[in-house]
Amino acid sequence: MTQASSVDVHRPKVEYFDLADLTNTDPKGFVRPVEQYHVEPWGLYMARTSDHEQFHYIESWLLPDLALRATVFHYHPEHQRDQDFYLDLGEFGQVAPERWKSVDHYLDIIVRSGRGTELLDVDELLAALGAGLVTAAQAQAAIETATGAIDGIAAHDYDLGRWLDSLGVTLTWR
Repeated sequence: MTQASSVDVHRPKVEYFDLADLTNTDPKGFVRPVEQYHVEPWGLYMARTSDHEQFHYIESWLLPDLALRATVFHYHPEHQRDQDFYLDLGEFGQVAPERWKSVDHYLDIIVRSGRGTELLDVDELLAALGAGLVTAAQAQAAIETATGAIDGIAAHDYDLGRWLDSLGVTLTWR
């Protein structure tokens, strides 16, 4: 991990999900076509292709009540990673009848099914807090969400699906 003072400090990443237009506007403002949106009482599912050099497809669930975004990246063979799920922490929710928004709060968790979790980007959160880009309350909420998710996943043998099922949230993937 890098030292917080040497981290490239940036504003929280904001993303938009337009269900009517079937688009996803990424944090850099690029509008991407979406193949599928699906709404459940606990969140929003999105599936789309990607032009990223490391992965060709992305599936995500925005889970507002859990302050989590669960993602499966479909990597190109030469860029495979030792992860099954990638969890972003932040604020996720519906902002209009056909529009959702995510605000990333820096911390991420890698889930390796049946094996463990890894918390990432603590340095980014601390740097953002120091720069006034997040409040102390937001930073504390991110830490509490991360520790709760890590504890919950661990208590279910590092099975994200089992943990979420225990909370009444059943995710489906492509």
